Amino acid sequence: MFSLTVRRHFMIAHSLPREAFGPAQALHGATFVAEVSFRRRALNDDAIVLDIGAAGGIIEKVLADLNYRNLDEHPDFAGKLSTTEALAQHIAGAVAAQLRDDEDGRELTGLDVTLRENPDAWATYTLEFE
Repeated sequence: MFSLTVRRHFMIAHSLPREAFGPAQALHGATFVAEVSFRRRALNDDAIVLDIGAAGGIIEKVLADLNYRNLDEHPDFAGKLSTTEALAQHIAGAVAAQLRDDEDGRELTGLDVTLRENPDAWATYTLEFE
């Protein structure tokens, strides 16, 4: 199995209005480093998993919808908690949707989205393709 990981950062605002989140219940900002790992069983004819520039472009397009946004007001998070884990899942689904029209993207077996909120804490969501 081969993988290619590309990362970008983005900034959001949100609140997590449940007692379990302590001070994060209030509106606050977060800067995330998003690492997206693309996986495939065999390299393509160019001996790569996916073009790095194309992968970066897909991630940038997905993150543009989130960057500098208040997720409390984002339609995709209406009635949902925008935890790091939920955000990783959202990004994975959006990246997968972008890959459906890409020839190399259709050969991928899955992807992992890791969101690093600080050097000591991160969450990962793994999406397997059928």
